[in-house]
Amino acid sequence: MGSLILCHNKKAKHPYEIIRLHKKIYTIEELCYYLCNHLFLVDYTLMNHSLCSWIERELKMRELSLSLRDILAKNGSTEEFILEILEASKIYTGAEIQHIIKVLEKLKDHNDIEREKFKADTLFNNQEYDSAILIYRAIITGEVDDSVGKLFYGKIYANLGSCYGRQFLYEEAAGAYEKAYSIMKEPSILRAYLYSCYMAYPETDYVKMLAKNAEFLSMDRRMKDKMREDKKKVNAKGIEKEFNNWKKQYRKFDKR
Repeated sequence: MGSLILCHNKKAKHPYEIIRLHKKIYTIEELCYYLCNHLFLVDYTLMNHSLCSWIERELKMRELSLSLRDILAKNGSTEEFILEILEASKIYTGAEIQHIIKVLEKLKDHNDIEREKFKADTLFNNQEYDSAILIYRAIITGEVDDSVGKLFYGKIYANLGSCYGRQFLYEEAAGAYEKAYSIMKEPSILRAYLYSCYMAYPETDYVKMLAKNAEFLSMDRRMKDKMREDKKKVNAKGIEKEFNNWKKQYRKFDKR
């Protein structure tokens, strides 16, 4: 934002808590930041009378509260609700508001299952893995939507595997990556699958699994070769760093 921004100095004594992200909001600026960075997550859990009451009671923004209640009474859209808050805050420039409108318009082009994926992806990017897992699993266990294609579901399984992996739940991760690879056939997913299997199962079981599949065995060899190369680079950098430190110390000594 290049222009001068007039920020509000009112801070709530009692924050508004967004349970989904375990996020507590104290100011109108924080609320706007959340809205702009989580457009995919805005639904009835935020668009409600409870938020309107909090805005009036804690932030003393009665006019905004009344406007939002009016939108709710008329069954207005999520887009209207969001824009009303952003415009009332006086934080964003006209160009920034237009950009947000374009993003909201783009969201309308996606069906419900795509919007759910966007929600889960946003939660994943914010390291809210448990919440993301719930949505990803709801998608894959729900009714299949043929309009999005198989690749869409492959990405869901891959992301689900990543969520489990980040939580060190390698057996669950392996199961998700296996499903993802059966759909997408991408080397990166196969690497993730094999790594998860290596971490989840005894070494003897992992070796037996590799022996039954030439593709898996080939990838495992490439992974190990890459690890050895990386290790050499790290060691080389360490030696070079030590050598440079020695030279610096020598030059300091030489100057004395």
